Parts: sequence; C-alpha cells; structure tokens
Amino acid sequence: MPRAVRYDRYGTVDVLYIADVATPAPAADEVVVEVVVAGLNPGEIPVREGLMHDVWPASFPSGQGSDFAGRVVAVGSAAGSAAGSAVSTPPIGAEVIGFTDRRAAQADYVAVPANQVTPKPAAVDWDVAGSLFVAGTTAYAAVRAVGAEPGETVAVSAAAGGVGSLAVQLLRRRGVRVLAVAGEANHDWLASLGAVPVAYGEGAERVEERLRAAAPEGVDAFIDAHGDGYVELAMRLGVAPVRINTIADFPAARKFGTKSDGSAAAASADVLAELAALLAEGEITAAVSATYPIERVREAYTALAGPHSRGKIVLRMR
Repeated sequence: MPRAVRYDRYGTVDVLYIADVATPAPAADEVVVEVVVAGLNPGEIPVREGLMHDVWPASFPSGQGSDFAGRVVAVGSAAGSAAGSAVSTPPIGAEVIGFTDRRAAQADYVAVPANQVTPKPAAVDWDVAGSLFVAGTTAYAAVRAVGAEPGETVAVSAAAGGVGSLAVQLLRRRGVRVLAVAGEANHDWLASLGAVPVAYGEGAERVEERLRAAAPEGVDAFIDAHGDGYVELAMRLGVAPVRINTIADFPAARKFGTKSDGSAAAASADVLAELAALLAEGEITAAVSATYPIERVREAYTALAGPHSRGKIVLRMR
C-alpha cells in the first residue's frame, strides 16, 4: 500500500512513523502526484513538538511536509489554468514541482489543487526540485520585502542555509553587494556565489564588528534567516525597520516593527515556476546536503535539528 509519514501526538522524532494509507483521489480542481522527493523544513519541528499549537494546531493523525516533486497520476474533472496565472495543469505523466498546505508531502502520493504544481524542468535535479518550494518562496519573499536596489549592501544571516543561500543569489542577480554571515566552512562556497563572507560566532558584538569592517559605508538592508538577536544587530547597524525582514524572530519583528515575510507571502505556482526556470538556466543553484529514504524519516529530522548544514535535507520515496 502507499505510505505516508504520520504522528498521533506531539513530541520528538520518536512520535514519527510510516503508515499504510489509501491512494488519494483528486477533487474536481485537484491533481494527484506520485511523489519522488519531499523536502524537510526546520519550521516543521516546532509544529510537531506542539510549540506552535496556538497558531497551527495539528489534527491527529497528522502528516508532514510542504515541498514535493513527482509525477502526475490523476487529474480532477475541473482542473485547469488558475485565473490570472501563467501556469496550467500538466497532463498525466508530467514531472512537476509542487506544494501542499495540508502537511502531506512526505508520502507516496499527494493530492493538491492544480494551481499548486508547475512543470519540473528536465535540467533541475529531483532532490533540488523536491525541496524548492518553502526555501525558494521564503527567499523570494524576503528579498522582495527589503526592496534591495543595485549597488546597495544587504546582510544575510544563516547565509549558507536553504533560504539564506537562495536569498544571497537572488540579491546578487539584482546587482546587490551581499554580506553573507555563515560559518567559515562555507565561506569559499559563498564567495563563489558572489557574496562577501562574514564569520558568525564569538557573540553578537564580534559579528557586528565584522559587518562594520566589511561595510564601512553602512548596511542598507538585512535579511535574518537565523534569529537569536540578529534583528537587534541590524537595528544597531542603523538599518531602518522597514528594510529588515526576519523569518526566524517574530517577537523581535513585533517589538521593532520590522517585516517578517516568509513563504506564505510568495506561495504560488508562478513564483515556483520562476525559481525553477532560474535553476534550469543556471542563474541560481540550490544545495542538498543529505538524502534519506522515507523509512529513515526520524534520522532525517534528527539531522535537520543538529548542527547547521549547507542547503536542504530531503526524503526519497522510491
């Protein structure tokens, strides 16, 4: 039978298990996709642990995952082009990249509205395609939120992560000078993307000193993908709150009036198609640090919660 990642109560990775489930049938406006790869995202951890119950309560049994890539196996009777969208419903057998709002991507099959998938370019690797949506749309929204212009200087924290590394590249495509805050092991890679690497660690004061040294003329905007005081650091650097976007420190965003645009602000198949095209054309790259079979989902999430790695972690269904 088809399989899906499930949990019946809040908790650690120990609550995760693989369940046998029925193959979903498409509603009139849906497609069913046989999933090849599904991505993991850090935001899924506090949801599973119950820390976000007041905002995103789980209904048990709950599934996991938003990102996926796979092949269309069924199309609903009314599925078609979304109004105002350049993306049309792919035929049965088509390879697609998509997203679900139902915590259901980590499964052999997923049913989603037809306007939540877009064709997968042949040049885009399955692992990259299956982990693109959350990181890609979050980076897209963050870059758009800070309004960076050519010639400006923008700092990005957690710049080697899935979101940060894409934000770095989208900013560079705009002609922006990027200060990429990351561990030294990733500095050469970030430099190859056109960024100016800045080491993190040894406390916020030392990071601030390094940023000031790297940009004596000042920092115009800041994208925080890490949290842990970076919003306050950006304020000390003189960045206007309207030009700070955090995806990791929402209390600080409320306190200082900064932006906090994330995946939901750019969640569309059109944006996904744009990002996929940039990947296919070699305009941007996306890193995948580890691939696990679905049976090792606990191990995958343990790795995700561990020391920060470059890029994304994904599950392979087959």
